[in-house]
Order: sequence, then C-alpha cells, then structure tokens
Amino acid sequence: MNQQFTLLKKAVEVFHSYGINLSGQQKNAHFIQQLEMDPIFINGLIFELEYQLHIILQDELLGQVNTPKDLINLLLNIPQDN
Repeated sequence: MNQQFTLLKKAVEVFHSYGINLSGQQKNAHFIQQLEMDPIFINGLIFELEYQLHIILQDELLGQVNTPKDLINLLLNIPQDN
C-alpha cells in the first residue's frame, strides 16, 4: 500500500509537469479531444512516467488509455516487480 502511494505521488508530479491537474473533471478528460494534447506529448508523458517510476508499460495496454484516470489505473495495476 505504501509503495502504491509513493508511485501515485510521483505520477501526480509528472502529470503536473505536463499541466494536467488530476482533481475535478480534468482526470476524466480525453488526452486529445479535451486536453488538446498532441500525440507526441502523450508519448512524452508516458515515457516520463516510465522513467520516473522505473517501470515499462506494455504497448497493448496503452492502446486502451484515453484519459489521465485510465493511465493511473494502468500504473496501479501493473505487477510491483516490473
């Protein structure tokens, strides 16, 4: 549980560095349609999360991610020994 809190805290910092506030409706906003992020910045966000959290996200699972909430759920559900 404590490890998930640390992971979540680091993830929130990365989202904030990209100008994404995870409170309110913005956590449910579509990356491209509502947050108006270019796909290259979405890839940068994912790379930064992988780098900061020392994890590797599978491309197959990333195809289902459309919102910050989806991405955080994916981060919290990966095996901890990754």
